Amino acid sequence: MSTQVHATVDESTVREISESLDEPEWLLRTRLEALSVLEELEMPDVIRTPGRDWTDLAALDFESLVDPLNAAERKDQVGPEEAEVLSFAEALSERPELVEERFGSVVDPQRDYLTALSTALFSTGTVVYVPERVNAEDVTVRTEMHSRSLFNYTLVVTETSTSVTVLERQSTGSEAPRASGGADEGRYYSGIVEVVAGENSHVQYGALQDLSEETYNYQVKRGAAPDNATVSFVDGNLGSRLTKSSVETELVGQGSEARIVGAFFGQHDQHFDIASRVWHRTEHTTADLVTRGVLDDTARSVYEGVQDVGRDAWDTSSYQRENTLMLSEESEADASPKLIINNHDTEASHSATVGQIDEEELFYMLARGVGQRRARNMLVEGFFVPVLDEIEVEELREDLQSGVAARLREDTAEAKAEAAAETAAGD
Repeated sequence: MSTQVHATVDESTVREISESLDEPEWLLRTRLEALSVLEELEMPDVIRTPGRDWTDLAALDFESLVDPLNAAERKDQVGPEEAEVLSFAEALSERPELVEERFGSVVDPQRDYLTALSTALFSTGTVVYVPERVNAEDVTVRTEMHSRSLFNYTLVVTETSTSVTVLERQSTGSEAPRASGGADEGRYYSGIVEVVAGENSHVQYGALQDLSEETYNYQVKRGAAPDNATVSFVDGNLGSRLTKSSVETELVGQGSEARIVGAFFGQHDQHFDIASRVWHRTEHTTADLVTRGVLDDTARSVYEGVQDVGRDAWDTSSYQRENTLMLSEESEADASPKLIINNHDTEASHSATVGQIDEEELFYMLARGVGQRRARNMLVEGFFVPVLDEIEVEELREDLQSGVAARLREDTAEAKAEAAAETAAGD
């Protein structure tokens, strides 16, 4: 393995982080175990399409990017009185048994190198706890990164017959320092999300990532849905230089349901490696996966969707759709949708498309007096509508819509500046 972050992050570093949070012995032990196996673990699986590996995580210079003892952030955590929305340190003090029982129960702390690194080094996080028969809306977490690296952990736990909506945003503050030297100069953000749902509960977790375009972003969001539970993820990605995002749900109970909605908009030299995965473990389960993305300039994306239907998953319904729109000749995209069916009592489908703006639609708008740039932007906004319609949380839907509109305004401003420069040069 080419990464050498374990050469500069040692046991004393992990102990210092743990002591600063006044953690119990079991969590320190979990951190140290994750640290001890780093040399044995591989990087997360990257998405491969025929003849090509799109993402090379091992090539990143983690030694220059990772600076865990100088982590700085601004975090706002707001929730209704019916739910407990706690910092990780508060949860360890007020709900120690809950955290010990549920931490690492859905996301294996040692599943791969970057997850183990996050387990060893996380210094900030949020625990959302919803007691039995409570309906909790409008849980909001805002994390603004003010350091070279930041490791964040979110744990959502719901009891029986509950519902909760969680909206989490990640961004980079203007005060965040850059890494010094090296070709991979930048920042590093790592986010782990575990959703431990109770029976007959409904969990909606939405994330909007708008980190700076100098930031390398690694995130795993994983949920487990027992009997008659629904786990819904919305994964919006606008920022970062490189994003490796995996959104996953295990349907372990009868009548459980998974929904994964993804959206991304890449420009300049951004790179998105996006995965949506669901496992049907038992009977009468349902899954719906839908992702849409737009690429401009030299941006790249690769998508993998997996629907895995087990032998005991009778009466399964599982659907997947992914569409990528490319706005430039230099952008690149590919998709790898997969069906793994081990039970004949299954209704399942998957589809993926990659293409450019429909010339007939563009001509139709131009013929009615709409300018070239405005027409293109209107078609892009319309392209995202099917995904926006899938997002139940109004605030997240509006945030994502505003983010797309801001990208299009930025692109229009750049185009006008370039045109003005060309005109001036010609004069």
